[in-house]
Amino acid sequence: MLYSLFDWFKDMGVKFPGSALFQFITSRVLIAVILSLVISAVFGKKLINYLRKRQVGETVRDLGLAGEQQKKGTPTMGGLIIILAILVPTLLLADLSKAYIRVMIFTTVWMGIVGFIDDYLKLRAKRIAQQQGIPYKKGDKDGLAGWFKVLGQVVLGIVVGTVLMFNDNTKAWREYTGEVKADDSIIIKKTFDGKTKYFVEANEPITTIPFVKGHEFNYAKLLPEAVRGLTWVLYIIVVIFIIVAVSNGANITDGIDGLAGGVSAIIGACLGIFAYASGNLRFAEYLNIMYIPNLGELSIFIGALIGACVGFLWYNAYPAQVFMGDTGSLTLGGIIAALAIIVRKELLIPIFCGVFLVEVLSVTLQVSYFKYTKKKYGEGRRIFLMSPLHHHYQKLGYHEAKIVTRFWIVTILCIVFAIVTLKIR
Repeated sequence: MLYSLFDWFKDMGVKFPGSALFQFITSRVLIAVILSLVISAVFGKKLINYLRKRQVGETVRDLGLAGEQQKKGTPTMGGLIIILAILVPTLLLADLSKAYIRVMIFTTVWMGIVGFIDDYLKLRAKRIAQQQGIPYKKGDKDGLAGWFKVLGQVVLGIVVGTVLMFNDNTKAWREYTGEVKADDSIIIKKTFDGKTKYFVEANEPITTIPFVKGHEFNYAKLLPEAVRGLTWVLYIIVVIFIIVAVSNGANITDGIDGLAGGVSAIIGACLGIFAYASGNLRFAEYLNIMYIPNLGELSIFIGALIGACVGFLWYNAYPAQVFMGDTGSLTLGGIIAALAIIVRKELLIPIFCGVFLVEVLSVTLQVSYFKYTKKKYGEGRRIFLMSPLHHHYQKLGYHEAKIVTRFWIVTILCIVFAIVTLKIR
């Protein structure tokens, strides 16, 4: 909004002191980070007070974990702080005509709505029980039905996959090594450091794959040649799976103070590096990864994401004054998945989202092994003391703050390894 306004003033020949800042992406990224931090800090406190006044408090299950009863009544739905701190800087500072920005705004709003409905239904179930004088126990069926959450994630996957597949402004470029003709309009010529290279738009869905020369993988290769015209169907299915998996992974990780917010901020920084490298021809050439034009504006959204998560930690770090709820966790997961797909790094998600992956695997293994042993021995057995994994460490006696800090460190190591894979082939 401000970007377009000052751009219009520039075209009209009108200048304002400091208006030149809005012409540079680096300046707008820094402003987005600062603005998102201010929104989280200032409006976050007001929202927490409002939620506390409205008695929008979390109901804690009795899981036998240290300190869990002290969290009873802590305001939830704090994900609204994150959503607000992401959207306001993006709407003010980014070029809203860019397809990538529109996709990310839709992702944030859509998953925010899905998570908000889930949190609202849980709170309504609690209030109904209180009005009826019935002791309330938090249950899995109080919120949005599981299939409805998945349906919301599937809709997002269809939208993201369709835009990336068919929008002309979301194409990656591939280096062209064939014969170049003077009148060939599809060839894109780029010269830097005295070298001339030729590129063509990649009409097939391609992505980055680690440990192989060229770092490129074409989804069309997974299908027989006779049906490769339907590659777009396969691609959208893959996008749906990734969004469902990562969104639920973030949701499961949100179990102790500061864990999901801190991990998401670190992953956001990683995606910012990937976006910058893929959107810059020189870095793309150096790392031998595909060049994706028009990614520059996406860095403004990522800057707002990082600032929003860090600002939210001001209130969510142990001991938490507010919980993000599904409003925040589902939204963060959807955002991370969509960003990874846009920068064509979705196959690296198991690496840089390692904490999400391990948390999901711990739940899957626990439930599967319990059912298997119950059927075989008549009594269910467990691999972990409790799942997800962070609760296992709580049962071992580790303090929440230590668990969170160590999970942050593991995430940083995963990100470093993910970046290193771009040079290992």
